[in-house]
Amino acid sequence: MRKGDWTQRAACRGVDTEIFYPASPEQEAEALGICATCPVRAQCLDFAVRNKETYGIWGGTTPEQRRRMRRPRAA
Repeated sequence: MRKGDWTQRAACRGVDTEIFYPASPEQEAEALGICATCPVRAQCLDFAVRNKETYGIWGGTTPEQRRRMRRPRAA
């Protein structure tokens, strides 16, 4: 799937992208709230993880949450 295929249906389409690079807890909560309503949240998260996005809110996750997802799990 090409990036543009799912982004056309994203809840954040048309929203100022600055909100997804939050400078405050309030902005982070607003961005996560938008993600919570998004029909393509899973595709967005998959894109962010595959592309090692280290900044911003992607797929309803923070950078720290994505870092934890990528860490190998101890057996």
